Amino acid sequence: MGHDVKVAIDTPAMLGEGPVWHAGEQALFYCDISGHRLHRFEPRTGARREWQFHTDLGSATPCSDGRFLLALRDGLWRFDRASDERVRVAPAPYDIASERFNDGKCDPAGRFWVGTIDEPRRAGHASLWCFDRGALTRRQGGITVSNGLAWSPDGRTMYWTDTAAHTIWAFDFEPASGAMSGQRVFARFADKNESGAEEYRGRPDGGAVDAEGCYWAAMYEGGRVLRLSPAGEVIAEVRVPARCPTMPCFGDADLRTVYVTSASAGRSAQERAALPHSGCTFSFRVDVAGVPIAFADPA
Repeated sequence: MGHDVKVAIDTPAMLGEGPVWHAGEQALFYCDISGHRLHRFEPRTGARREWQFHTDLGSATPCSDGRFLLALRDGLWRFDRASDERVRVAPAPYDIASERFNDGKCDPAGRFWVGTIDEPRRAGHASLWCFDRGALTRRQGGITVSNGLAWSPDGRTMYWTDTAAHTIWAFDFEPASGAMSGQRVFARFADKNESGAEEYRGRPDGGAVDAEGCYWAAMYEGGRVLRLSPAGEVIAEVRVPARCPTMPCFGDADLRTVYVTSASAGRSAQERAALPHSGCTFSFRVDVAGVPIAFADPA
């Protein structure tokens, strides 16, 4: 099908990220990392709400008890929207002066996986962490900018991206234990500095998986969202009116609307003039529904 891309939320975020669809509330939640805000949007009514935090908010996921689990620069926090109670449940396991939490999602069993970004871009300094039953454990390292977390419909393939390396990885995943194995390159995209490489068309940022097991990747600085087959082949491309889309997610009652966040911070005045919707959230309809998200364990 053709994709009619719309501006779903016309207020630009500095660094829009981490969209997540809450089926129970029929609402979209997303972060403005640099703006320190969590946003809520109801497509049916247009109602919007936001909550301000004290530092960078890398990602957020709903819990099964109605609260949220937030990955802030200084650690993981439980957030109760009803009371506004904010409780840190795990301190940051890194130097917050140069590193912060970034993309985070729950696996099918409700464990919260969250990676970090090394802000000086020192190769190999970032890591992937797993929060399970109150314990935060380092599970992978050796990257620079952690992104792209997603799981296949059967929960047996896990995806993880190092945006700085232009690479999406795939792992064999055991849903019961959370064990990862068999790391392999799922897809790699040309670096603009590579000699003889194809024209630079962005690097993979956030991702999501549909019911057919295809992986949708937002291409930062590429102005597009790609649909990749389970074999890692590009089978569809959707252009969006911002050079820096950051993450897609599936929403609406049928999970056939893709919402895509984007960034405006750090973009040139010329680019913002040419692409005035930079930082906004976009939407388009698709034929194949997404996979419903798992909620975080409230423990």
